Amino acid sequence: MKYLGIDYGTKRIGVAVSDDTGVLAFPLATVAAGPKALQEVSDLVRKHKVESVVIGESRNFKNEPNLLMEDIEQFKKDIAELAQVPVVYEPEFMTSAAAAREGESKSLDASAAALILQSYLDKMKHHGAN
Repeated sequence: MKYLGIDYGTKRIGVAVSDDTGVLAFPLATVAAGPKALQEVSDLVRKHKVESVVIGESRNFKNEPNLLMEDIEQFKKDIAELAQVPVVYEPEFMTSAAAAREGESKSLDASAAALILQSYLDKMKHHGAN
């Protein structure tokens, strides 16, 4: 099963893709947020024959949804409708910071998306759901 990971931001949206077996996540692209973002992400879903999308769930330090979460919920609904694939949440607590420490500042958003997706894939493998 192939997955697409999304790190949603108000300026840029990081996108990652898994290998065909759904075991490893790789940074794929950074899409500019805005009116064309939905179509671009949907095109990536089709191009890479993705069967499920994993989007980072944004919460604050108290584990409550933050201001960005409203946008993420709308994007999740829209991408599920447009790309016709299931979209699930994965907590993204600290993933951007972790990606930054990897030293890939230019592809930070795609790296953060890969970390979100990898976290989800690892859980699926651990629970034997893959």
